[in-house]
Amino acid sequence: MTERITVSAAGSDDAPAMPSWMDEEATTYAQAGVDTAEGARAVDAIKGVVHDTYRPEVVGDIGGFGGLFSIAAAKDMDDPLLVSGTDGVGTKLKVAQLAGKHDTVGIDLVAMCANDILATGAEPLFFLDYVAIGKLKAENVAEIVAGIGEGCKQAGCALIGGEMAEHPGVMDPDDYDLSGFCVGVVDRTKMLDPATVREGDVLIGLASSGLHSNGYSLARKVCVEGKTHYELRIEREELGGASLQDALLEPTRIYVKPVRAVLEACEGAVHALAHITGGGISENLDRALPKTCAAEVDLGTWPVPGHRVVRVRRRQHLDEAEALRAFNMGLGMVLIVDAARADEVEAALTQAGETTYRVGRIVAGEGEVRYANDGKLYGFGAEA
Repeated sequence: MTERITVSAAGSDDAPAMPSWMDEEATTYAQAGVDTAEGARAVDAIKGVVHDTYRPEVVGDIGGFGGLFSIAAAKDMDDPLLVSGTDGVGTKLKVAQLAGKHDTVGIDLVAMCANDILATGAEPLFFLDYVAIGKLKAENVAEIVAGIGEGCKQAGCALIGGEMAEHPGVMDPDDYDLSGFCVGVVDRTKMLDPATVREGDVLIGLASSGLHSNGYSLARKVCVEGKTHYELRIEREELGGASLQDALLEPTRIYVKPVRAVLEACEGAVHALAHITGGGISENLDRALPKTCAAEVDLGTWPVPGHRVVRVRRRQHLDEAEALRAFNMGLGMVLIVDAARADEVEAALTQAGETTYRVGRIVAGEGEVRYANDGKLYGFGAEA
């Protein structure tokens, strides 16, 4: 039987004794470490950024239980396929937290997801983010989401929702983590498919902007640990006048608009592409290959920017094989192209603002990545 509690007037002799728990001081959510008022302030601070990313297909506004997006455009496709991708930024966030600079890692978050679904030829449609943070500070969240908004604009997708979760007692107050989720669409008849790759195809590499968002556990160990804030912020000649923290926080390039422009202008010329992320060239290019072919990569046919990777390699004495598994080594994306149309594709990429390099070819094999010119990874031009 449920106990019923009766509250009588104070001072009544016959009033029942109050339960002990009612004598305790009430505990609020804020006392537990969650500031809902600050959360509301953070939402207000990001609304403008979110609205700037909207496309005509967005239905409604943020604040509901789900983001709405019309897929009416798919009616013009023969066989539309939705393509999804999710990713994070990894330990690059530790560099941002140490530097107190939070406005670029949001670009990285969108890039990691949007570039992944681009590998199918998909057009990114919308994006969702998840921000887990030890102690919510509206200004910091606004910086992070500003970066996410900028990334969405570069990728052409709408930011239609997300979550900010405060984790007191689980994360340190200044700590945060980011996750993203991107959805796009591609017509099955135009989808990039590794099954179409064949012997003789050409590998065209697109220049990266730096480490992008991978290899940072190693990069932090050799470039950040033991450094003072002053050492991280001073301009360095070997970094082209940039500071160490700025070089490490250079945002990941988003290839969506230039690559999709080329896919439309040179329809059928690109057979597959690989987004070079964690695992480097060695463990990403093979994901774009059929089991009957191998990719033969010519080392020394593209520059490896010294301020981003070479310093790490030299300090850690990494051999080429390890470097090619840890970093993108100057290539953020590799396109596998019909050899007869390689000049056409390169011209279109250049017109779209990309820097391209012919870095190899497709040969007979079993789905592996091989390297020619061992020992020549740093042999391009001034890097020799």
